[in-house]
Amino acid sequence: MRILLTVVFYMCLQGNLILAQPPATPLARPKLVVGIVVDQMRWDYLYRYYSKYSEGGFKRLLNEGFTCENTYINYLPSYTAVGHACIFTGSVPSIDGITGNNWTEQLTGVRVYCTDDSTVQSVGTRVAADGKMSPRKLLVTTITDELRMATNYQSRVVGVSLKDRASILPAGHTANAAFWLDDESGNFITSTYYMDKLPEAVEKFNKDKNIERLIANDWNTLYPIQTYAESDSDSKKYEGRIAGENTQVFPHMLKADYAKDHGAFRDSPFGNTLTLDFAKNILEAYQLGRGPATDFLTINCASTDYVGHVFGPNSIEVEDVYLRLDLDLASFFAMLDSKIGRGQYLVFLTADHGAANAEGYSMANRIPTDYFQSGNLVASLNQLIEQKFGISQSIRSGENYQINFDLVKIAAAHADFEGIKKLTVDYLKQQPGVSYAVDMDKILDASVPEPIRTMIINGYNYKRSGQVQVIFQPGWLESAMRTGTTHGSWNPYDTHIPLIFMGWNIHPGASGRLIHMTDITPTLATLLHVQTPNGNIGVPITELMGK
Repeated sequence: MRILLTVVFYMCLQGNLILAQPPATPLARPKLVVGIVVDQMRWDYLYRYYSKYSEGGFKRLLNEGFTCENTYINYLPSYTAVGHACIFTGSVPSIDGITGNNWTEQLTGVRVYCTDDSTVQSVGTRVAADGKMSPRKLLVTTITDELRMATNYQSRVVGVSLKDRASILPAGHTANAAFWLDDESGNFITSTYYMDKLPEAVEKFNKDKNIERLIANDWNTLYPIQTYAESDSDSKKYEGRIAGENTQVFPHMLKADYAKDHGAFRDSPFGNTLTLDFAKNILEAYQLGRGPATDFLTINCASTDYVGHVFGPNSIEVEDVYLRLDLDLASFFAMLDSKIGRGQYLVFLTADHGAANAEGYSMANRIPTDYFQSGNLVASLNQLIEQKFGISQSIRSGENYQINFDLVKIAAAHADFEGIKKLTVDYLKQQPGVSYAVDMDKILDASVPEPIRTMIINGYNYKRSGQVQVIFQPGWLESAMRTGTTHGSWNPYDTHIPLIFMGWNIHPGASGRLIHMTDITPTLATLLHVQTPNGNIGVPITELMGK
């Protein structure tokens, strides 16, 4: 009995000692991380319009933050979905599977969209297809997933964009929510992958008819048009037109345009305003930055891309979009200061890709440029292959700057696929504007310089990419882009992107060394002390962590 009582006494004493211990010191992390991706933002836009920026937007980022001046995309093609996947996974298409906005499943021939998901339903819209979206085609985890897992799902993650893919992919597989714009209703919507009903705060925001408010005065320049000296003159034949308009000059009659085609709203600076206003709403609705663990808000400002595609990088419209976005960012940062606390949140700003100069602009300024016609190249190749190998329509498309063969048809005919690829490569190399044509099975034997060779390899996914990669000469655009611009190539105008970190534990500074888009996520993982995503190939940017 004495031995039993002694054991019980010491057990109770030990229990009291354990209970008396102070609580563990929490790991130092920011209250909130905000990842802002400005669609189609070339690096040089940071400085081209610098003199007109306010102190609270882009200038605040540059002056208070750490900027990485030579950040480049390191894969092909440089498209929206691919960029957003890379930024938040630290991975590349070869691994993460997001090889384009659209691609052809090589083993079946089925053409898919990057976030399509027939197993889910729309939430918040009558157009069923607009909301049938999820991140399931992304094959790896994101930094947002890793943060959620590291905090045992106490962290809250929400993605916001006009574009479905640009809200869904950054938010990851485990996100609490992702919202995107439905053109028909003008509402932000989601899918049953995340929830069965829109949150009350989102429904209220939608009912406020914010689009009508934003376009009430149409679109004229923010400042007197004669002060836009960093841009071309207003009327150029190589500029496009907003849907429903007969002219490409200011003012743009958005109310009338929107009445004809709701998609016209995206082609205005107010799409960015709407997105950031909605992000403020989401911050409150989900109490982001005010919970037990670090939260993460991903934001894509997409109207910069829509306007850029229509008017081109040297237009007054593009300049005006960035001057307005600068003010919207200043307002957003001020709100974060007020709600979360200056220095208590971490924000980074980057882009998913850049954009080429319009062909007409380059031509007028004696810069080498021209058009290529991918449809004609595919038609000619199909004809040559049929003549030599007896197979009709053996190439499905030239999508994503790749030749996509009908592998099932070629296999069924027991054709010489190696011979077909050789014929294709040899033909393409002889065509005007083609710098390189590469059989992906022989990429290591191809005479392609770095970094293009690595970019090709990083972008190639056997099940989702075409078997022959085509690289066009600098300045050459697809023939469909007779006005405005496009992107997707390896050239610096498409792949040199801004990257700035500001806020929690970030000291002002800059790095001029080569940094890749894949380095963003491992940098965040290091700052947050969480595991890097399972497809990551990047390395941390250690300069911004200096004491």
